[in-house]
Amino acid sequence: MTPFRVALTFDAEHPDRPTDSTAEPRLLATLARLNVRATFFLQGRWVEAYPARAREVATAGHLIGNHGFYHVRMPLLSAAGLRTDIAEAERVIVEETGVDPKPWFRCAFGAGGDDARVLAAVAAAGYRHVPWDIEAEDWSPAMSGGAIIAALVERLLARRDAGDGDGSIVLLHTWPAGTADAIEPLVARLHDEGASLVGLDELDGLAPSRGSASSAG
Repeated sequence: MTPFRVALTFDAEHPDRPTDSTAEPRLLATLARLNVRATFFLQGRWVEAYPARAREVATAGHLIGNHGFYHVRMPLLSAAGLRTDIAEAERVIVEETGVDPKPWFRCAFGAGGDDARVLAAVAAAGYRHVPWDIEAEDWSPAMSGGAIIAALVERLLARRDAGDGDGSIVLLHTWPAGTADAIEPLVARLHDEGASLVGLDELDGLAPSRGSASSAG
């Protein structure tokens, strides 16, 4: 059977849209119950606000990445600002979880993923930017759990059927209620389709050109 590995990645950050405060705890509990290992990109300020939740992510064995400290569009930062944003997020992640997030970094909103200056700063700090192949716009209040599942499954299966599905990276967020609602049936559907759910560190050859900017990230 052709390998069909899917990396579910979640950006953990302060939401900029209305959300259900139970979404993140429900999401983490569901992943634990299903024994699914994912990748979480942690915003530094979010870790400071929710240190116990950040530790829960680490204790569960999920792969942890750096999502910057302020969740700012990184091309807007000066060289010093880039260094500080990356380093401060790393500092608080290590302090609160005991996990070094290197080499995994995701630019907020995906902004800077194609900017040579930003990528050079990310690399100088010991990271690589990790974009994504598939998203479901789960940040939109209009996206219910069912809509998120339908969008992701359709797009993932289209990639698989085109011969480009192995190692697909999915972008989701920890805070939308629709995402928390979607996870259990999404995992069941992907397993039914033969997918293996993996962390980013279980994929080979992540190409730096993959993915694109998003209106949320």
